[in-house]
Amino acid sequence: MGLVSTTVLRDVAVVTIDNPPVNALGAAVRQGLAAAVAQANADAGVTALVIAAEGKAFIAGADISEFGKPPVAPSLPDLLDAIAGSSKPVVAAIQGVALGGGLEVALACRARVALTAAKLGLPEIKLGLIPGAGGTQRLPRLIGAAKAFPMMLSGEPVSAGQALEYGLLDEVVSENVVAVASQLAETLAATGAGRTAADRLTEADREAFEALAAEALKKAEGAPNVPALVEAVRSVFSLPFAEGLAVERRLFLELVADERSKALRHVFFAEREVAKLPGIGPEVKPREILSAAVIGAGTMGGGIAMCFANAGIPVTLIETAQAPLDNGMNRIAAIYDISVQRGSLTPDAKARRMALIKPAVGLTAAAKADIVIEAAFEEMGVKQSIFTGLDKVAKPGAILASNTSYLDIPTIAAATGRPQDVLGMHFFSPANVMKLLEVVRTKEVADDVVVTAVALGRRLGKVPVVVGNGFGFVGNRMLEQRTRATERLLVAGALPHEIDAALTGFGFKMGPCAMADLAGNDIGWRSRKARGLKASVADAICEAGWFGQKTGRGYYLYPQGARAGQRDPEVEALIARISAEKGVTRRSFTSEEILARLLDPMVNEGARILEAGIAARPGDIDIVWINGYNWPAWRGGPMFWADSVGLDVIAKRLSALAAETGDKALEPAPLLQFLAAERKGFGSLTSKS
Repeated sequence: MGLVSTTVLRDVAVVTIDNPPVNALGAAVRQGLAAAVAQANADAGVTALVIAAEGKAFIAGADISEFGKPPVAPSLPDLLDAIAGSSKPVVAAIQGVALGGGLEVALACRARVALTAAKLGLPEIKLGLIPGAGGTQRLPRLIGAAKAFPMMLSGEPVSAGQALEYGLLDEVVSENVVAVASQLAETLAATGAGRTAADRLTEADREAFEALAAEALKKAEGAPNVPALVEAVRSVFSLPFAEGLAVERRLFLELVADERSKALRHVFFAEREVAKLPGIGPEVKPREILSAAVIGAGTMGGGIAMCFANAGIPVTLIETAQAPLDNGMNRIAAIYDISVQRGSLTPDAKARRMALIKPAVGLTAAAKADIVIEAAFEEMGVKQSIFTGLDKVAKPGAILASNTSYLDIPTIAAATGRPQDVLGMHFFSPANVMKLLEVVRTKEVADDVVVTAVALGRRLGKVPVVVGNGFGFVGNRMLEQRTRATERLLVAGALPHEIDAALTGFGFKMGPCAMADLAGNDIGWRSRKARGLKASVADAICEAGWFGQKTGRGYYLYPQGARAGQRDPEVEALIARISAEKGVTRRSFTSEEILARLLDPMVNEGARILEAGIAARPGDIDIVWINGYNWPAWRGGPMFWADSVGLDVIAKRLSALAAETGDKALEPAPLLQFLAAERKGFGSLTSKS
């Protein structure tokens, strides 16, 4: 039996796809479908067709592995032309997910019937693309552009019920989807009828679409697929169908070749790879998490507690005294109030979430929690004291996690008698908003604890990345290299606004100096002093009491509480004075030079992280930086970027910088080892794009 088979029931040809695991539309499936449609049209005994599938998926999309390879006929657009142009009505019987090319197959049919559990979507936007086989033209014509555009922009599937409400489906049934589709096909053959939705493209629909498009373009931030989607959908209002298809196809092929689109595909595959935990098989199941406790009601602790409440998990928020606890609860309520004012949260939903957060004083309140997350001060003594106390009160089997950004997890775990239950869960600020969760796996921690933390992270709406133990883990360890590079640039001749402009021009939302002002310059200052480190410019700014936005001054001036900083002549004079004291002749830097000096050391550190096994894959590092540090996704992450620039180019630049500064830490030994061994770790996932 081939991948596509045909059975004639009465006078309906039921064409069934069976291409496990997801019935992808590879060349063999396309050929089988095209032959089946042609044969049915030539058979006088057949009056209609049904396209159905075996397994859990109807068709989960095109075969992405074919991207960039010589095309094999028929192409998907040609196949869909044959289905849409069939002289006999074709009905799709959708028993599972219909995604991407799969939904485009269904859209080319005269009608669509689905099981209640089916989901339908066009997720190409997540691959840096747009639908390329008629999706941008057929879906708006069927349900209206104002409904179709958001579906394609998010890439998220809709339920069968929602699809029926939109008019995307003709019927939704709980069973016998093929039989119902066959009956509908017979009716269409007998009556010659077929639902048309051309009238959905009204002037009101166009205005609604344009409003949505304008908002989407504001947020595109350099990604090429969003403008392409807008252009393709806009053409349904101005061009005949065939010309609209030509526009869509042109835009699709341009995106396939676009480096930004390739970067987005790399990110898509890297996110899939992140879910694979080295050395842990599917037989390891997560522990049950029914309740949680968070130690510390500050900004971070409160944000973590909100994550649990948002996910519907009861959480106890614990402090050492009533006053800081009240402050924390008030801060949480105020954040929810902002969401209510914006209309993104109803008052009832706010009340339900607040009710899930139970304030308490003292560690004994954590006694019944299935997981306890410590979010106290970033001081080892404080954390050890908390974990010693938790060891006495937490129930057996409870997971004990530290939200530390830098500190050694085994040292924290040593304060307990249960190191197998202790790991790091590093949330990023603001915890209720940022997607990244670094799950820090030590040698002592049990596999099921790691699996539980990852599963919980997804439940909380995070992107969990498992990392090894080591100072700063992955994200902050690389960030420190960028921070040091910023200091070197300031002393050498660059000014704060020039450094920040180079990074925002690259695609970051904020440069390093503005980011330090936002977070509070005193945070890094305290960390440096604790480790015996110095940074002449940053230390001098802090010694002057200029901690950033909260004090109205940092690298920039913030008059009257302004969020956007202004150049500060006094700070710039201070920087020039420090350069002179160090005997440095200041010079100007181009944006390209600034970028190289900021990013190259990060890449070199990434190589060290990979060699040490702190990150399992280069893509893991990219996912950390995209989700935790606002690296622009269309740049693919630092390791993808390094691969696109060329490791040899970066190694040469680092060698020159190391010679210029005398800083041996900048020597590109890790990168050179990768090159010498011809290791393809950097960008190893890009072959899939």
